[in-house]
Amino acid sequence: MSGENSSADDVQADGGQRVWDVVVVGAGPAGASAAYAAAVAGRRVLLLEKAELPRYKTCGGGIIGPSRDALPPGFELPFKDRVHAVTFSHNGRFTRTRRSKQMMFGLINRPEFDQQLVEHAQKAGAELRTGAAVQRVEQHGSAVPDRRTVAVVLQGGETLLARAVVGADGSASRIGAHVGVKLDQVDLGLEAEIPVPETVAEDWKGRVLIDWGPMPGSYGWVFPKGDTLTVGVISARGEGAATKRYLEDFIARLGLAGFEPSISSGHLTRCRADDSPLSRGRVLVCGDAAGLLEPWTREGISFALRSGRLAGEWAVRIAEAHDAVDTRRQALNYAFAIKAGLGVEMSVGKRMLAVFERRPGLFHAALTGFRPAWRAFKEITQGRTSLGELIRSHPLAQRALTTLAPQPVAAGSTAEADADDMDSEGSVTS
Repeated sequence: MSGENSSADDVQADGGQRVWDVVVVGAGPAGASAAYAAAVAGRRVLLLEKAELPRYKTCGGGIIGPSRDALPPGFELPFKDRVHAVTFSHNGRFTRTRRSKQMMFGLINRPEFDQQLVEHAQKAGAELRTGAAVQRVEQHGSAVPDRRTVAVVLQGGETLLARAVVGADGSASRIGAHVGVKLDQVDLGLEAEIPVPETVAEDWKGRVLIDWGPMPGSYGWVFPKGDTLTVGVISARGEGAATKRYLEDFIARLGLAGFEPSISSGHLTRCRADDSPLSRGRVLVCGDAAGLLEPWTREGISFALRSGRLAGEWAVRIAEAHDAVDTRRQALNYAFAIKAGLGVEMSVGKRMLAVFERRPGLFHAALTGFRPAWRAFKEITQGRTSLGELIRSHPLAQRALTTLAPQPVAAGSTAEADADDMDSEGSVTS
Protein backbone atom coordinates (compact mmCIF):
# COMPACT_ATOMS: atom_id res chain seq x y z
CA MET A 1 0.00 0.00 0.00
CA SER A 2 0.99 3.63 -0.41
CA GLY A 3 2.22 4.20 3.13
CA GLU A 4 4.71 1.34 3.32
CA ASN A 5 7.76 3.43 2.39
CA SER A 6 6.81 6.53 4.41
CA SER A 7 9.10 7.52 7.25
CA ALA A 8 7.74 8.60 10.63
CA ASP A 9 8.22 12.31 9.98
CA ASP A 10 6.13 11.97 6.80
CA VAL A 11 3.15 10.71 8.79
CA GLN A 12 2.72 13.43 11.40
CA ALA A 13 3.66 17.07 11.73
CA ASP A 14 4.31 18.82 15.01
CA GLY A 15 1.05 18.68 16.92
CA GLY A 16 0.15 15.25 15.59
CA GLN A 17 -1.76 16.21 12.40
CA ARG A 18 -1.47 13.68 9.61
CA VAL A 19 0.80 14.69 6.73
CA TRP A 20 0.29 13.20 3.27
CA ASP A 21 3.27 12.67 1.02
CA VAL A 22 1.32 13.92 -1.99
CA VAL A 23 -2.08 15.61 -2.23
CA VAL A 24 -3.52 15.75 -5.75
CA VAL A 25 -6.26 18.29 -6.42
CA GLY A 26 -8.65 17.20 -9.18
CA ALA A 27 -9.60 13.65 -10.23
CA GLY A 28 -9.68 14.01 -14.02
CA PRO A 29 -7.17 12.20 -16.26
CA ALA A 30 -4.25 14.42 -15.13
CA GLY A 31 -5.02 14.11 -11.42
CA ALA A 32 -5.78 10.39 -11.52
CA SER A 33 -2.55 9.77 -13.45
CA ALA A 34 -0.55 11.81 -10.93
CA ALA A 35 -2.15 9.99 -8.01
CA TYR A 36 -1.46 6.62 -9.62
CA ALA A 37 2.20 7.48 -10.32
CA ALA A 38 2.81 8.69 -6.76
CA ALA A 39 0.92 5.82 -5.14
CA VAL A 40 2.60 3.10 -7.18
CA ALA A 41 5.92 4.55 -5.99
CA GLY A 42 4.87 3.73 -2.42
CA ARG A 43 3.81 7.18 -1.22
CA ARG A 44 0.82 8.15 0.92
CA VAL A 45 -1.45 9.88 -1.60
CA LEU A 46 -4.74 11.74 -1.19
CA LEU A 47 -6.78 12.50 -4.32
CA LEU A 48 -9.30 15.34 -3.87
CA GLU A 49 -12.27 15.95 -6.17
CA LYS A 50 -14.90 18.65 -5.62
CA ALA A 51 -17.64 16.78 -7.54
CA GLU A 52 -19.13 13.36 -6.95
CA LEU A 53 -17.92 10.71 -9.39
CA PRO A 54 -18.66 9.86 -12.11
CA ARG A 55 -19.29 13.36 -13.50
CA TYR A 56 -19.80 14.72 -17.02
CA LYS A 57 -17.03 16.60 -18.80
CA THR A 58 -17.34 18.54 -22.07
CA CYS A 59 -14.98 16.57 -24.29
CA GLY A 60 -15.05 14.81 -27.64
CA GLY A 61 -13.59 11.73 -26.00
CA GLY A 62 -11.04 10.77 -28.65
CA ILE A 63 -8.27 8.50 -27.36
CA ILE A 64 -5.27 8.80 -29.69
CA GLY A 65 -2.09 6.73 -29.53
CA PRO A 66 -0.19 8.91 -27.03
CA SER A 67 -3.17 8.69 -24.63
CA ARG A 68 -3.31 4.92 -24.92
CA ASP A 69 0.43 4.61 -24.33
CA ALA A 70 0.27 6.72 -21.15
CA LEU A 71 -2.35 4.58 -19.40
CA PRO A 72 -1.58 2.42 -16.36
CA PRO A 73 -0.64 -1.21 -17.03
CA GLY A 74 -3.71 -3.41 -17.42
CA PHE A 75 -6.05 -0.52 -18.20
CA GLU A 76 -8.83 -1.70 -20.53
CA LEU A 77 -10.15 1.17 -22.60
CA PRO A 78 -13.97 1.40 -22.57
CA PHE A 79 -14.29 2.18 -26.27
CA LYS A 80 -17.72 3.08 -27.59
CA ASP A 81 -16.41 2.99 -31.16
CA ARG A 82 -13.17 2.47 -33.09
CA VAL A 83 -12.41 4.94 -35.86
CA HIS A 84 -11.26 3.69 -39.27
CA ALA A 85 -12.51 6.58 -41.43
CA VAL A 86 -12.53 10.38 -41.33
CA THR A 87 -14.82 12.59 -43.37
CA PHE A 88 -13.36 16.05 -43.91
CA SER A 89 -15.34 19.12 -45.00
CA HIS A 90 -14.59 22.83 -45.30
CA ASN A 91 -17.51 24.70 -43.73
CA GLY A 92 -19.86 22.03 -45.05
CA ARG A 93 -18.39 21.91 -48.55
CA PHE A 94 -15.85 19.82 -50.47
CA THR A 95 -16.71 16.73 -48.39
CA ARG A 96 -14.40 13.77 -48.76
CA THR A 97 -13.85 10.60 -46.73
CA ARG A 98 -10.51 8.92 -46.21
CA ARG A 99 -10.16 5.44 -44.73
CA SER A 100 -7.55 3.45 -42.88
CA LYS A 101 -7.21 -0.33 -42.68
CA GLN A 102 -5.91 0.02 -39.12
CA MET A 103 -7.78 1.75 -36.29
CA MET A 104 -6.69 5.36 -35.93
CA PHE A 105 -8.16 6.13 -32.52
CA GLY A 106 -10.97 5.11 -30.19
CA LEU A 107 -13.89 6.99 -28.67
CA ILE A 108 -14.86 6.93 -25.00
CA ASN A 109 -17.39 8.56 -22.68
CA ARG A 110 -15.47 10.69 -20.21
CA PRO A 111 -17.44 9.83 -17.05
CA GLU A 112 -16.69 6.12 -17.51
CA PHE A 113 -13.08 6.68 -18.57
CA ASP A 114 -12.29 9.09 -15.71
CA GLN A 115 -13.91 6.80 -13.14
CA GLN A 116 -11.80 3.88 -14.34
CA LEU A 117 -8.60 5.95 -14.05
CA VAL A 118 -9.49 6.90 -10.48
CA GLU A 119 -10.11 3.25 -9.62
CA HIS A 120 -6.64 2.36 -10.90
CA ALA A 121 -5.14 5.06 -8.66
CA GLN A 122 -7.10 3.68 -5.70
CA LYS A 123 -5.92 0.13 -6.42
CA ALA A 124 -2.35 1.47 -6.41
CA GLY A 125 -2.98 2.81 -2.89
CA ALA A 126 -4.25 6.37 -3.35
CA GLU A 127 -7.12 7.50 -1.13
CA LEU A 128 -10.01 9.32 -2.82
CA ARG A 129 -12.10 12.04 -1.23
CA THR A 130 -14.98 13.52 -3.25
CA GLY A 131 -17.05 16.60 -2.42
CA ALA A 132 -13.83 18.31 -1.35
CA ALA A 133 -13.47 21.77 -2.89
CA VAL A 134 -10.06 23.38 -2.39
CA GLN A 135 -10.12 27.07 -1.49
CA ARG A 136 -6.37 27.73 -1.53
CA VAL A 137 -2.93 26.34 -0.79
CA GLU A 138 -0.44 27.94 1.59
CA GLN A 139 3.32 27.42 1.73
CA HIS A 140 3.97 29.99 4.48
CA GLY A 141 2.08 31.18 7.53
CA SER A 142 0.50 29.84 10.67
CA ALA A 143 -1.20 26.88 8.95
CA VAL A 144 2.17 25.53 7.75
CA PRO A 145 4.14 23.77 10.51
CA ASP A 146 7.50 23.73 8.68
CA ARG A 147 9.20 24.53 5.36
CA ARG A 148 8.70 20.96 4.12
CA THR A 149 4.93 21.21 4.30
CA VAL A 150 2.12 22.66 2.20
CA ALA A 151 -1.29 23.44 3.68
CA VAL A 152 -4.31 22.63 1.49
CA VAL A 153 -7.29 24.61 2.78
CA LEU A 154 -10.74 23.29 1.87
CA GLN A 155 -13.90 25.34 1.60
CA GLY A 156 -15.30 25.29 5.10
CA GLY A 157 -11.89 25.81 6.66
CA GLU A 158 -10.51 22.27 7.04
CA THR A 159 -6.75 22.15 6.46
CA LEU A 160 -4.84 19.18 5.05
CA LEU A 161 -1.05 18.93 5.13
CA ALA A 162 1.22 17.51 2.44
CA ARG A 163 4.90 17.29 1.52
CA ALA A 164 3.98 18.01 -2.11
CA VAL A 165 0.84 19.13 -3.95
CA VAL A 166 -0.16 18.47 -7.55
CA GLY A 167 -2.71 20.86 -9.05
CA ALA A 168 -4.88 19.08 -11.64
CA ASP A 169 -8.05 21.05 -10.99
CA GLY A 170 -8.91 22.01 -14.55
CA SER A 171 -8.67 25.07 -16.74
CA ALA A 172 -10.02 27.42 -14.04
CA SER A 173 -7.48 26.06 -11.57
CA ARG A 174 -7.08 27.58 -8.10
CA ILE A 175 -3.73 25.80 -7.83
CA GLY A 176 -2.73 27.24 -11.20
CA ALA A 177 -3.50 30.72 -9.85
CA HIS A 178 -1.25 30.02 -6.86
CA VAL A 179 1.58 28.90 -9.14
CA GLY A 180 1.03 31.88 -11.46
CA VAL A 181 0.11 30.05 -14.67
CA LYS A 182 -0.05 32.47 -17.62
CA LEU A 183 -2.28 31.85 -20.63
CA ASP A 184 -1.51 32.45 -24.28
CA GLN A 185 -4.65 31.12 -25.98
CA VAL A 186 -8.23 30.66 -24.76
CA ASP A 187 -10.87 28.91 -26.86
CA LEU A 188 -14.57 28.17 -26.43
CA GLY A 189 -15.84 24.67 -27.10
CA LEU A 190 -19.57 23.94 -27.41
CA GLU A 191 -20.89 20.41 -27.53
CA ALA A 192 -24.14 18.42 -27.72
CA GLU A 193 -24.67 14.75 -26.90
CA ILE A 194 -27.38 13.70 -29.37
CA PRO A 195 -29.15 10.33 -29.02
CA VAL A 196 -30.05 9.01 -32.49
CA PRO A 197 -32.03 6.07 -33.90
CA GLU A 198 -30.17 2.88 -34.77
CA THR A 199 -30.37 3.59 -38.51
CA VAL A 200 -28.60 6.96 -38.04
CA ALA A 201 -26.05 5.50 -35.64
CA GLU A 202 -25.19 2.80 -38.16
CA ASP A 203 -24.35 5.43 -40.80
CA TRP A 204 -21.70 6.88 -38.47
CA LYS A 205 -20.23 3.66 -37.07
CA GLY A 206 -16.43 3.70 -37.28
CA ARG A 207 -16.33 7.14 -38.92
CA VAL A 208 -15.85 10.67 -37.58
CA LEU A 209 -16.41 14.02 -39.27
CA ILE A 210 -14.04 16.98 -39.03
CA ASP A 211 -15.31 20.26 -40.49
CA TRP A 212 -12.99 23.23 -40.87
CA GLY A 213 -15.16 26.09 -39.65
CA PRO A 214 -16.10 29.63 -40.76
CA MET A 215 -14.11 31.55 -38.09
CA PRO A 216 -10.29 31.61 -38.08
CA GLY A 217 -8.95 28.57 -36.22
CA SER A 218 -12.39 26.99 -35.76
CA TYR A 219 -13.52 23.47 -36.55
CA GLY A 220 -16.35 21.08 -35.75
CA TRP A 221 -16.57 17.36 -35.13
CA VAL A 222 -18.95 14.41 -34.97
CA PHE A 223 -17.81 11.48 -32.82
CA PRO A 224 -20.09 8.40 -32.80
CA LYS A 225 -20.53 6.52 -29.53
CA GLY A 226 -23.08 3.79 -30.08
CA ASP A 227 -26.56 5.26 -30.01
CA THR A 228 -25.26 8.80 -29.30
CA LEU A 229 -23.37 11.27 -31.47
CA THR A 230 -21.06 13.78 -29.77
CA VAL A 231 -21.28 16.91 -31.93
CA GLY A 232 -19.17 19.95 -31.12
CA VAL A 233 -17.36 23.02 -32.37
CA ILE A 234 -14.49 25.13 -31.07
CA SER A 235 -13.15 28.60 -31.84
CA ALA A 236 -11.32 31.48 -30.18
CA ARG A 237 -12.96 33.01 -27.11
CA GLY A 238 -14.70 36.28 -27.87
CA GLU A 239 -16.69 34.77 -30.73
CA GLY A 240 -19.39 33.28 -28.50
CA ALA A 241 -22.42 34.19 -30.62
CA ALA A 242 -20.71 33.14 -33.86
CA THR A 243 -19.57 29.87 -32.26
CA LYS A 244 -23.12 29.13 -31.12
CA ARG A 245 -24.43 29.82 -34.65
CA TYR A 246 -21.75 27.57 -36.09
CA LEU A 247 -22.88 24.69 -33.85
CA GLU A 248 -26.55 25.25 -34.69
CA ASP A 249 -25.84 25.43 -38.43
CA PHE A 250 -23.52 22.43 -38.20
CA ILE A 251 -26.18 20.29 -36.50
CA ALA A 252 -28.84 21.39 -38.99
CA ARG A 253 -26.57 20.73 -41.96
CA LEU A 254 -25.98 17.18 -40.69
CA GLY A 255 -29.73 16.54 -40.53
CA LEU A 256 -29.63 16.18 -36.74
CA ALA A 257 -31.69 19.24 -35.74
CA GLY A 258 -34.78 17.10 -35.14
CA PHE A 259 -33.14 15.10 -32.36
CA GLU A 260 -33.14 16.43 -28.80
CA PRO A 261 -29.68 16.55 -27.16
CA SER A 262 -29.41 14.73 -23.85
CA ILE A 263 -26.67 17.17 -22.80
CA SER A 264 -25.64 20.58 -24.16
CA SER A 265 -22.51 22.07 -22.63
CA GLY A 266 -19.67 24.52 -23.07
CA HIS A 267 -16.10 24.69 -21.90
CA LEU A 268 -13.11 27.05 -22.13
CA THR A 269 -9.78 25.50 -23.08
CA ARG A 270 -6.70 27.41 -21.96
CA CYS A 271 -3.21 27.06 -23.42
CA ARG A 272 -0.15 28.17 -21.44
CA ALA A 273 2.23 30.90 -22.49
CA ASP A 274 5.77 29.73 -23.25
CA ASP A 275 7.16 31.38 -20.11
CA SER A 276 4.38 30.21 -17.81
CA PRO A 277 5.63 28.47 -14.64
CA LEU A 278 4.86 24.81 -13.91
CA SER A 279 5.67 24.95 -10.20
CA ARG A 280 6.00 27.10 -7.15
CA GLY A 281 7.85 25.73 -4.15
CA ARG A 282 6.40 22.29 -3.39
CA VAL A 283 3.40 22.74 -5.68
CA LEU A 284 3.30 21.43 -9.26
CA VAL A 285 0.60 21.85 -11.91
CA CYS A 286 -0.28 19.55 -14.79
CA GLY A 287 -2.94 19.01 -17.45
CA ASP A 288 -5.49 21.78 -17.99
CA ALA A 289 -4.42 23.43 -14.72
CA ALA A 290 -1.02 24.06 -16.30
CA GLY A 291 -2.49 25.06 -19.67
CA LEU A 292 -1.05 21.95 -21.32
CA LEU A 293 -2.84 20.97 -24.52
CA GLU A 294 -2.18 20.85 -28.24
CA PRO A 295 -2.91 24.39 -29.49
CA TRP A 296 -4.13 23.53 -32.98
CA THR A 297 -6.55 20.66 -32.30
CA ARG A 298 -6.97 21.58 -28.60
CA GLU A 299 -6.51 17.88 -27.81
CA GLY A 300 -5.98 17.62 -24.08
CA ILE A 301 -6.46 14.05 -22.87
CA SER A 302 -3.01 12.83 -23.93
CA PHE A 303 -1.41 15.96 -22.46
CA ALA A 304 -3.30 15.39 -19.20
CA LEU A 305 -2.28 11.75 -18.93
CA ARG A 306 1.37 12.34 -19.79
CA SER A 307 1.87 15.48 -17.70
CA GLY A 308 -0.05 13.92 -14.82
CA ARG A 309 2.24 10.91 -14.74
CA LEU A 310 5.32 13.16 -14.76
CA ALA A 311 3.85 15.39 -12.04
CA GLY A 312 3.16 12.37 -9.85
CA GLU A 313 6.68 11.04 -10.30
CA TRP A 314 8.33 14.39 -9.51
CA ALA A 315 5.94 15.09 -6.63
CA VAL A 316 7.39 11.98 -4.99
CA ARG A 317 10.88 13.46 -5.32
CA ILE A 318 9.71 16.82 -3.97
CA ALA A 319 8.03 15.07 -1.02
CA GLU A 320 11.39 13.51 -0.21
CA ALA A 321 13.31 16.80 -0.54
CA HIS A 322 14.59 18.10 2.79
CA ASP A 323 15.46 21.66 1.81
CA ALA A 324 14.54 24.45 -0.60
CA VAL A 325 17.53 23.80 -2.87
CA ASP A 326 16.59 20.17 -3.50
CA THR A 327 12.93 21.13 -3.89
CA ARG A 328 13.87 23.69 -6.52
CA ARG A 329 16.08 21.19 -8.35
CA GLN A 330 13.30 18.60 -8.56
CA ALA A 331 10.74 21.18 -9.67
CA LEU A 332 13.08 22.36 -12.44
CA ASN A 333 13.60 18.75 -13.51
CA TYR A 334 9.83 18.41 -13.83
CA ALA A 335 9.68 21.57 -15.95
CA PHE A 336 12.47 20.30 -18.20
CA ALA A 337 10.71 16.95 -18.63
CA ILE A 338 7.47 18.66 -19.64
CA LYS A 339 9.13 21.06 -22.06
CA ALA A 340 11.35 18.45 -23.70
CA GLY A 341 8.31 16.42 -24.71
CA LEU A 342 4.96 18.15 -24.51
CA GLY A 343 6.51 21.59 -24.93
CA VAL A 344 7.97 20.67 -28.30
CA GLU A 345 4.59 19.38 -29.49
CA MET A 346 2.90 22.57 -28.28
CA SER A 347 5.43 24.75 -30.08
CA VAL A 348 4.77 23.00 -33.38
CA GLY A 349 1.03 23.03 -32.68
CA LYS A 350 1.05 26.82 -32.23
CA ARG A 351 2.72 27.25 -35.59
CA MET A 352 0.26 24.82 -37.19
CA LEU A 353 -2.62 26.84 -35.74
CA ALA A 354 -1.15 30.06 -37.15
CA VAL A 355 -1.14 28.53 -40.63
CA PHE A 356 -4.58 26.95 -40.19
CA GLU A 357 -6.11 30.27 -39.11
CA ARG A 358 -4.95 31.89 -42.35
CA ARG A 359 -5.31 29.00 -44.77
CA PRO A 360 -7.78 26.30 -43.67
CA GLY A 361 -8.35 25.37 -47.30
CA LEU A 362 -4.69 24.34 -47.55
CA PHE A 363 -5.13 21.85 -44.70
CA HIS A 364 -8.31 20.50 -46.27
CA ALA A 365 -6.68 20.06 -49.66
CA ALA A 366 -3.62 18.37 -48.15
CA LEU A 367 -5.53 15.90 -45.97
CA THR A 368 -8.00 14.96 -48.68
CA GLY A 369 -5.70 14.99 -51.71
CA PHE A 370 -2.07 14.61 -50.62
CA ARG A 371 -1.22 11.08 -49.51
CA PRO A 372 1.80 11.97 -47.28
CA ALA A 373 -0.36 14.45 -45.30
CA TRP A 374 -3.03 11.81 -44.74
CA ARG A 375 -0.38 9.27 -43.75
CA ALA A 376 1.05 11.74 -41.23
CA PHE A 377 -2.44 12.34 -39.78
CA LYS A 378 -2.92 8.59 -39.33
CA GLU A 379 0.49 8.06 -37.76
CA ILE A 380 -0.03 10.90 -35.27
CA THR A 381 -3.45 9.63 -34.17
CA GLN A 382 -2.15 6.07 -33.94
CA GLY A 383 0.79 7.19 -31.80
CA ARG A 384 3.48 6.14 -34.26
CA THR A 385 4.81 9.70 -34.44
CA SER A 386 4.11 13.16 -32.99
CA LEU A 387 3.92 16.65 -34.44
CA GLY A 388 7.41 17.37 -33.13
CA GLU A 389 8.90 14.15 -34.52
CA LEU A 390 7.15 14.72 -37.84
CA ILE A 391 8.72 18.13 -38.33
CA ARG A 392 12.16 16.91 -37.20
CA SER A 393 12.22 13.82 -39.40
CA HIS A 394 10.55 15.09 -42.59
CA PRO A 395 12.52 17.87 -44.34
CA LEU A 396 9.58 18.68 -46.62
CA ALA A 397 7.24 19.23 -43.67
CA GLN A 398 9.92 21.26 -41.91
CA ARG A 399 10.44 23.51 -44.91
CA ALA A 400 6.70 23.98 -45.42
CA LEU A 401 6.12 24.95 -41.78
CA THR A 402 9.15 27.25 -41.73
CA THR A 403 7.89 29.01 -44.85
CA LEU A 404 4.27 29.33 -43.73
CA ALA A 405 4.88 29.95 -40.00
CA PRO A 406 8.44 30.96 -39.11
CA GLN A 407 9.60 30.00 -35.63
CA PRO A 408 9.17 33.04 -33.33
CA VAL A 409 12.20 34.25 -31.39
CA ALA A 410 11.82 33.39 -27.71
CA ALA A 411 11.74 36.36 -25.35
CA GLY A 412 13.68 34.47 -22.69
CA SER A 413 14.48 31.10 -21.22
CA THR A 414 11.39 29.33 -19.91
CA ALA A 415 13.56 27.36 -17.52
CA GLU A 416 14.84 30.62 -16.07
CA ALA A 417 11.26 31.83 -15.75
CA ASP A 418 10.41 28.73 -13.73
CA ALA A 419 13.44 29.24 -11.49
CA ASP A 420 12.61 32.89 -10.95
CA ASP A 421 9.03 32.04 -10.06
CA MET A 422 10.10 29.45 -7.52
CA ASP A 423 12.47 31.89 -6.02
CA SER A 424 9.61 34.38 -5.58
CA GLU A 425 7.34 31.70 -4.62
CA GLY A 426 -15.39 10.78 -52.24
CA SER A 427 -13.73 7.86 -50.55
CA VAL A 428 -10.08 7.04 -50.55
CA THR A 429 -8.46 4.02 -48.92
CA SER A 430 -4.81 3.97 -47.99
